[in-house]
Amino acid sequence: MLVLSLFDYSTNMVKPWAEAGYKCLCLDIDHPQGSTMEGNITKVGADILTWLPPREEIKIVFAFPPCTHLAVSGARWFKSKGLGKLIEALTLFNRAIELSEYVKAPYMIENPVSTVSSYYRKPDHKFQPWQYGDLYTKLTCLWTGNDFKMPEPIFTEIPEKVENLIWKMGPSPDRARKRGITPMGFAVEVFKANK
Repeated sequence: MLVLSLFDYSTNMVKPWAEAGYKCLCLDIDHPQGSTMEGNITKVGADILTWLPPREEIKIVFAFPPCTHLAVSGARWFKSKGLGKLIEALTLFNRAIELSEYVKAPYMIENPVSTVSSYYRKPDHKFQPWQYGDLYTKLTCLWTGNDFKMPEPIFTEIPEKVENLIWKMGPSPDRARKRGITPMGFAVEVFKANK
């Protein structure tokens, strides 16, 4: 079966699935045009607004729509960004919902604490990377459906040496991409809960 991951540049979320033998398709507009295979992971460079999933059985869907114009951490810039950026961001989030519902597989759509809660609905789950063994903080929200199983946390109390890496990350051209990388501990636990 196929694992589908949308807006997925790093491919971290699908790595446990690929290692277990699943074919994984990672769509991101920043991948090279067309498709590139790396083992069981195929990277597809395409625009999600016009792309349609293949006609094969899909085991699970992950989606990481861009949060730059939605995350409340950047609320002070909302007014200067204008309505167009908000509409663009919500359109991409909505497309993730449409494709996830279309394939009728369990799904998870990720975003940090954002205005999506105001425009759509409150998230089904929230987690911190440290709860799954990645020793940093970044409160993350998940909108899920079709019997997606949220893994139980490994840690329920914050362990020592947890850092605030995301907030301390300095400016760089790829800062948004680095901030959005899926924590591997979480990816592994989601695989275990949903395989």
